[in-house]
Amino acid sequence: MSRLVLTGAGNVELTRRILSDLLVLPELAGDLRIALHDVDPERLSTAEALAQSLNAETGARAVIEAHRDRRRALAGADHVVCQLSVGDYETRLRDFEIPHRYGVRQTIGDTLGVGGIFRGLRTIPVLVDLAREMTELCPDAWLLSYTDPLVMTLWAVREATGLRNVAGVCHAVRDTHATLADLLGREAVEIEFRTAGLTHQAFVLSMEADGRSLYPELAEAVAADTRLDRHVRTELWRHLGYYPTESSEHAAEYVPWFLRHDDEIARLRVPIGDQLGREGQKLHTYETIRRGLADGRPMLTRWQDPEIASVVLKALITGEAVRTNLTVPNDGLIPQLPSEAFVEVPTVVDGGGITAAPIPDYPPQLVALNRAYLSVAELTVRASLERSPEHILHAAILDPNTAATLRLPEITRLCREMIDAHHDLLPWAAQETAAEPRPGTDSAKEGQ
Repeated sequence: MSRLVLTGAGNVELTRRILSDLLVLPELAGDLRIALHDVDPERLSTAEALAQSLNAETGARAVIEAHRDRRRALAGADHVVCQLSVGDYETRLRDFEIPHRYGVRQTIGDTLGVGGIFRGLRTIPVLVDLAREMTELCPDAWLLSYTDPLVMTLWAVREATGLRNVAGVCHAVRDTHATLADLLGREAVEIEFRTAGLTHQAFVLSMEADGRSLYPELAEAVAADTRLDRHVRTELWRHLGYYPTESSEHAAEYVPWFLRHDDEIARLRVPIGDQLGREGQKLHTYETIRRGLADGRPMLTRWQDPEIASVVLKALITGEAVRTNLTVPNDGLIPQLPSEAFVEVPTVVDGGGITAAPIPDYPPQLVALNRAYLSVAELTVRASLERSPEHILHAAILDPNTAATLRLPEITRLCREMIDAHHDLLPWAAQETAAEPRPGTDSAKEGQ
């Protein structure tokens, strides 16, 4: 019997999708022991009720457990799916409101930018603790993480713990392939895609059918519809030569060219602060599921495509091979990028694990763009693992969007205010910065 742990199971919509995918599989009937973990007792209770409902609906005969103690959940695990969010809605609100007062615009704030940096600082210690427990309690288990910022958190996990079997899961590549296939009037399975880069900043290096590139057809489709030309994605493709996998609202905040310009925001229809609406929708979804369970409504859901974690888990458990893009340790897969970083590349998953495809010919302009991203990621990792407030500042001053918007003294003040605002989740940084002289005081005159 395979032991699957869902930590952060209180994210009940994702828990619902994963379990809906797995519990209907006849080859897994009677072969799953599912351990749910969450730090919020109410959400854990909701997740347990949801899992029991799905188990009854499908007749899967899975064994369902719920644990406040994560160590009990992890003991003997074969697979761990991580879907954590550290902090609450007010925490995320501060990620947006404070930078906005300084003039820094953000859309999602979960990967780079001031929001991504502080989300990483909050999340890295929690994921590192999880990984340390896994090395002790289930060292051969696979950790599949949805937890953003993926590159930062997984980089820190591997460096701090040496956990071997770890991969990041994101929908962006698959969704982009589906979008492109739709634009081209084809089914995604008809097209051979080769896509690689970083989580939320990868690119379609080639897409072919019938032995020829489909990029010329994509250019014709975009030229025929002026609405398609008004996207950050299209702008990046036009100037860099390859179509990006990330949505326009995501992609805009990883580069210096868009968010500081009012006319570009209007022209490309960039939704500032979009994540706050998504956070509100998550709260609404949770309440909808909780009320549905109380009313005895069916919970099984079937999406057009299964969750990527479900696809990977099925392959790992049954040995039936599947191809998908995952975020994995670079280790020379893209040789122009740091070996210790994590990259998003094509993989084959089967009973033996995850085998990643090398990308030796990654275009140099994409390498350069990814290096800017990785500089912010590495400095955030260094800040967290070394408890260095100085590296928090270094990450922010090298962040492309922040650097394009603010002067260095402004970035310093912004970082200090963010550290103060998040003092409950970053006590080490708050204590260090509280003891430092501030610019403009008698002990630290500007210009000395």
